[in-house]
Amino acid sequence: MINYRKPDLTEHPPRSLRVRLGGYAHLCRLLDKARAVIANKGGEYHYNCPLDEAFFGFTGIDHAAMLAEIKTGKTDVEILAWVSTQTKHQPHEIAAWSAWLELNGPGGADGHEWVASVLKGHKSARDDIRSFADLLDFDDYVSFGGAV
Repeated sequence: MINYRKPDLTEHPPRSLRVRLGGYAHLCRLLDKARAVIANKGGEYHYNCPLDEAFFGFTGIDHAAMLAEIKTGKTDVEILAWVSTQTKHQPHEIAAWSAWLELNGPGGADGHEWVASVLKGHKSARDDIRSFADLLDFDDYVSFGGAV
């Protein structure tokens, strides 16, 4: 059984960007990565990656302040309560941002080439990967033994 209070990202991937906490997409994934990095169990995952930066940019939360809160051992719900004190976004704004994040894709040619390189690296001919959320879910699945 996976213990999300002490994730080991050398054994399993973080939760999907699509899993929401308080309406926020990516927050659970960010917490999993931070907790694993704190415990030196981050594997190839990084805290404060570009998707984490998107969350911090939207909320206005400093990544170092968030990491300090996570280091105190707070649960997901306790971190959500802390996040709520740090940002004043309304639920409809959070929902809109989260929907955008789930659909956000590579944009220009460079982004599409990068997505194609990830798919080729996994020897996959899939042509249904449209967003970064799709790509992360696929990459996590394949990286931990899922069939292409």
